Amino acid sequence: MQDTKTAPVVSTEFEKEVYSGLTDFPKHLSSKYFYDKKGDKLFQDIMAMPTYYLTDCEYEILETNKKEITELFTGFGSFDLIELGAGDGKKTKILLKEFSDKKIDFTYVPIDISDNALNQLHNSIEKELPKINIQPVQGTYFNALKKINNRKNRKIILFLGSNIGNLEHDQAVDFMTNIQKLMQPNDLLFMGFDQKKNPQTILDAYNDQEGVTAAFNKNVLARINTELNANFDLDQFLHWEVYNPETGSAKSYLVSKIEQTVRVDRLDLTVNFNQWETIHTEISQKYDDKIITWLAEQSGLKMMTEYKSQEYGYKNCVFKKA
Repeated sequence: MQDTKTAPVVSTEFEKEVYSGLTDFPKHLSSKYFYDKKGDKLFQDIMAMPTYYLTDCEYEILETNKKEITELFTGFGSFDLIELGAGDGKKTKILLKEFSDKKIDFTYVPIDISDNALNQLHNSIEKELPKINIQPVQGTYFNALKKINNRKNRKIILFLGSNIGNLEHDQAVDFMTNIQKLMQPNDLLFMGFDQKKNPQTILDAYNDQEGVTAAFNKNVLARINTELNANFDLDQFLHWEVYNPETGSAKSYLVSKIEQTVRVDRLDLTVNFNQWETIHTEISQKYDDKIITWLAEQSGLKMMTEYKSQEYGYKNCVFKKA
């Protein structure tokens, strides 16, 4: 069955991408739209789960190496600490507290697509670390980076949580190249990479028995219902996670349990689903050292140093312009 297409009047990026994704074959929706007030809370719940090892690994790296990282970041005087996809800033606060305690001259510039997440982060920083100069910027990564690229301070760009894994390798190269082009010789890029490991460990991280990740995945449909006046029945979609140990790709899908028709009034769109038809929602790429080195070389970057967790093979790598 074909979806009913008319020429939609779209006024936002969300509307444009939802229309494009639901009329494409195979269907897809971007994971960046998981995040609203409810989605932010669900992701915080996921990060607190024992099976979601990534948070604890990065927390351990930052806590164990905070003094060395501080010395690395402060080698050239004052700087802007620019965090892409800052979220609740839980891990970053390890560094922020260290910088604050040592009276480091810096400005914290968290960037996030979620206004809700930025407001919560801003409020928590003002309460917990009141001496820190925080200047949040709402928007997508590169729109926000372009806004602030005329700042004179040296840039330390944080991209934590292995968020780079949400991109295919060619997209990751484009992403890292675009960051490299905005960097000056003394700027640094501090980026998290989750490495290949026991496939079951990875599957467990993205498919918890409690169903929190499933609710998070389905939140994109809930947002379409609320914001675009659609009638997705979330119970008729199954959260499904697969992992390919050869390529290192973990992928999330929503699978239609039945043949069904969904109406998205705001887009004047009728979407038909066959039974067991999928919507691809997310990729979480896992890496080995060769791939990380290749990504850097292709992007015009050079690795300066790396920090590795004791368990689960998680790394934070530091790059500068090659």
